[in-house]
Amino acid sequence: MSILTHDLDRPLAERPVRISDARKAQLKRVTLQGLALLSMGSVLTALTALRTAIHIWHLPA
Repeated sequence: MSILTHDLDRPLAERPVRISDARKAQLKRVTLQGLALLSMGSVLTALTALRTAIHIWHLPA
């Protein structure tokens, strides 16, 4: 049997759980940290854009 198609013929409910609780907790932490990092990056980008717009607005014409 090919590795690519192994276990695909069984429904998801019958498949054994292969991820431990500790691993799930670790993945959840990493995911939340990544989301927080992306959110902070978005906020910093928005603040930089706002600051740049304010500086451009105050330039003499």
